[in-house]
Amino acid sequence: MSNSAAGLKPPSADVLRSYPFGKIEPNSTKYFLSCMLGGAVACGPTHASVTPLDLVKTRRQVAPGIYKSNWQGWSSIYAKEGVRGVFFGWTPTFVGYAFQGLGKYGFYEIFKHQYGDNLFPNTNRTLIYLGASATAEFIADVLLCPWEAIKVRMQTTIPPYASNLREGWSKIVDKEGIAGLYKGLYPLWGRQIPYTMCKFAFFEETVKMIYRRLGKSKESYNGLQQTGVSFLAGYIAGIGCAIVSHPADVMVSKLNADRKAGEGAGSAMSRIYKNIGFSGLWNGLPVRIVMIGTLTGFQWLIYDSFKVYLGLPTTGGH
Repeated sequence: MSNSAAGLKPPSADVLRSYPFGKIEPNSTKYFLSCMLGGAVACGPTHASVTPLDLVKTRRQVAPGIYKSNWQGWSSIYAKEGVRGVFFGWTPTFVGYAFQGLGKYGFYEIFKHQYGDNLFPNTNRTLIYLGASATAEFIADVLLCPWEAIKVRMQTTIPPYASNLREGWSKIVDKEGIAGLYKGLYPLWGRQIPYTMCKFAFFEETVKMIYRRLGKSKESYNGLQQTGVSFLAGYIAGIGCAIVSHPADVMVSKLNADRKAGEGAGSAMSRIYKNIGFSGLWNGLPVRIVMIGTLTGFQWLIYDSFKVYLGLPTTGGH
């Protein structure tokens, strides 16, 4: 799709030279690599910035009685450990979600093009979004899983399992081998694939709905206005994502913190479910709605702003 078709004026030769990577043709290798970079930029810093929310949420999922409220949790941690304690685990969070964002956004663009334009050109677009996002997340979670395992162990053990990323990696690998970094992969897929399918399909459809409500086509708005739509649509999509994926999120935290040596994933999940029950799968949902809604909104804002910065069209609405 051209810039003019996306509502952006065709750039002049001088403007094209000013873009950091020059002219980028949609659906080219350069385009997909740029989307991967944009995904890393969008996801790594945003997830790291909400580490305090994630820290308390994860601890309350694993041990519901540890804090009476989220505020009491932050106050208690800050009183003992200061700002560093409140942001404990930000390093594996940053690295892991930068890798995940690279896979999630970059491969989504690849599979959306392959499925929608090449393999199944006459298929309903929502099905294309769902299929492309599911495939992309399958790959992205393989990139995320080791860092997520380290982060969860650091955040849910008191005293901490490890004080930093390097120590966490070394301890897990020394005791359990590389497999120890991936023992949460299946529940991670169970959490993240439905989450991402909701995130991308809901986002794409919400963008269309917003432009219909505004009464003008996407092409009528400039790049800055389009990124504003991306933020709003992303926030709305994030709320649905949080609800859909929350039970699996709780189970991932429990598995990484409470899985016995040699215990199969199915057996561990069955045992954990017996202990916490159905209601336990929803521990920490309100704070996760705030966290994921904010995260998703800002991720789409950053990702589409990055695309505009490169002279590319924003996502959705066409």
